[in-house]
Amino acid sequence: MVDQAQSRIQEAMTSLVNEIDKSILRSMQRSMHLCAAKCCENEEASVNNVHKCIENCSTPLSQAQNFIQTELSQFQERLQRCVMVCQDKVKDKVTVSTTEVEAGVYKREFEDCAMQCVDEHISLLPSIRKRITKVLQKS
Repeated sequence: MVDQAQSRIQEAMTSLVNEIDKSILRSMQRSMHLCAAKCCENEEASVNNVHKCIENCSTPLSQAQNFIQTELSQFQERLQRCVMVCQDKVKDKVTVSTTEVEAGVYKREFEDCAMQCVDEHISLLPSIRKRITKVLQKS
């Protein structure tokens, strides 16, 4: 069950990243490369000036990628915290005298709670995508 949950999260996040890449980042990459090519056309510029120009061309894309990475990291941290709360709830119930039957029940409780975390967080991805898209379209 845990593998299934991880797989669902991974697929949802991969889909999100692919959507953002196709709808925004590829255009930004194209612009960056065209800008960098123009920098190289200036035969009067020094090597340092060309490198600075190319760096300036890549800044918007780098900032966008950093922003996306931060958003996805925060999402993963929130999911991990939710699962840790599930773990803590079950830990509080387990004692030295817990039977195998009770342990099985607690394991199922944890898995159900963790799956609820996964479902809740997957449902947040569309709003995260909208927020990322809105911010990146402004830049």
